[in-house]
Amino acid sequence: MGLGRFIRKQFIDVIQWPEPDPALLMWQFPVDDQEIQNGASLIVRESQVALFVNEGRLADAFPAGSYQLTTNNLPILTNLQNWSRFFESPFKSDVYFFNTKQQMARGWGTAQPITIRDNEFGLVSIRSFGTYSYRIVDVKKFFTEIAGITDAFYAHQLDDQLRNVCVTTLSSILGNKNIPFIDMAANLSALSQLIEEALQAHFAALGLQLEGFLIESITLPPALQKTLDERISMGIIGDLSKYTQYQMASSIPLAAQNEGGAAGVGMSMGAGLSMGQMMAEAMSAPKSAPQTNAAPSNPHTAKLSQLNELLQQGLITAEDYEKAKAEVLKQLIG
Repeated sequence: MGLGRFIRKQFIDVIQWPEPDPALLMWQFPVDDQEIQNGASLIVRESQVALFVNEGRLADAFPAGSYQLTTNNLPILTNLQNWSRFFESPFKSDVYFFNTKQQMARGWGTAQPITIRDNEFGLVSIRSFGTYSYRIVDVKKFFTEIAGITDAFYAHQLDDQLRNVCVTTLSSILGNKNIPFIDMAANLSALSQLIEEALQAHFAALGLQLEGFLIESITLPPALQKTLDERISMGIIGDLSKYTQYQMASSIPLAAQNEGGAAGVGMSMGAGLSMGQMMAEAMSAPKSAPQTNAAPSNPHTAKLSQLNELLQQGLITAEDYEKAKAEVLKQLIG
C-alpha cells in the first residue's frame, strides 16, 4: 500500500446514516480520528436532520437533501474555525444525525393515584393511562436540552421524563378545573384535547412537537367504583314495577326449560308483577295524609306491612326489602 493511498483513507468523503435504527432519536457519525474532506458529500435522508458540532459548540444543521461540504454551506462552522473563504484543507467536526419520524403510541400512566375534589363524591383518588406521540422538530434545542454529547440517544431514554410531564399536567388540570368524575368518563376525547394543548409548551421546550395525546381510561378505587355501580343500578331500576316486568320477561326462556314449564312461568310472572306494583306504590306514597275527623291507620305502616308480607312470601329479597323500607321511612320522617 502506497503512502498516498494510506493518507487518502484517513479522510472522510461521504457522511450519511444509511440504515437508521427506528429506536434511535440521535446517532453520532463515527468520525474517530479521521478528518472530513473539504468538498465531501453529505447525504441526509427523509425524516433525518444532520447537525455539525465543533468542540461542543453547535454549528450548521442540514435537513433532508444531498450537499457538498464547503465553506459556502458551512457558514457557522467556517466562522467557528476562522476559515478563510478559500479554505480547502480537510477539517474535523462531530456530526450527529437526528431521527425526525413520529414516535407513536408511547405509553403513560399514573404510577400513584391522583387525589381530586369531586362535587358528588368528595375527595377521590383516580388512576389514568393512555398514549402520546411526538417528533423532534428543533435538533439544536433537543441536543442542548436532552441528548448532549453522546454516541447514541434512544427513545426509551426519554420515556420517563415525558411520562412525568404528562401525568403532572393531567393532575394539574383535573385538580384546577374541578371536573366531576362522571364528566371525565363521558368526555375522554374532549379532556384529552384539553391536556394536549396544555402539554405543547412543555414538549416545545425540549425541541419536540406533541403530535397527539390520548386518555384511554380513568378509573376509581374498587370500593368507590362499587358505590358508583350501585347508584347507577338504582337509577336504571327506576320504576320497580317495570323493572320486575323486565326481570320476569327475561326469565321466561330459562323457566320454560324447568319442571312446571309455562305454568310455572305464569305463576312467577303474576307474583312478580304484584310485588313490583306494591313496592312501587309503597315508595311513591305521599309524605303526609290529609287530616280527617276519623283516625285511620298510618298509610306508611300499611306499606311497611305489605313489604314485610312480600318478604315473608319470598317474593322479594332481603336487599330489596331494606331498600324499599328505607324509602318509606324517609317519606315518613321527611
